[in-house]
Amino acid sequence: MADFAQISLGVNDCERAGAFWAAALGWVRRPPRWDGDDWIVIEPPPGRPGAPIAMDDSGSPAEEFPRVHLDLLAGDAGLDAEVERLLALGATRVDWPFYPEPGERHPEETPFVVLADPEGNRFCVAA
Repeated sequence: MADFAQISLGVNDCERAGAFWAAALGWVRRPPRWDGDDWIVIEPPPGRPGAPIAMDDSGSPAEEFPRVHLDLLAGDAGLDAEVERLLALGATRVDWPFYPEPGERHPEETPFVVLADPEGNRFCVAA
């Protein structure tokens, strides 16, 4: 049975993306695997679960409506506070046309906000 080795994220500036995601998640940068290895890989600190995220130059722009994206949980700080923290790290708000209209959200549906990392990659933050 297969398992995740890592999540690969296409970016234009590996250092900038790596710094953002390491700060956003509280993860650490993995040392290069060999001399000249220019991939930026961040991983959870020991004892925390999660698949590493690798960043490499994709040579293509971020998709406005990506088919795959990352979902983050706001945690104890709450949704608004976590969104503000991520904005301070360099994320930007995305005008997402697929938010439910007020009153249309199912009672069990988790509130979320769509942001973009400094590279333009969309991600969600949920309460």
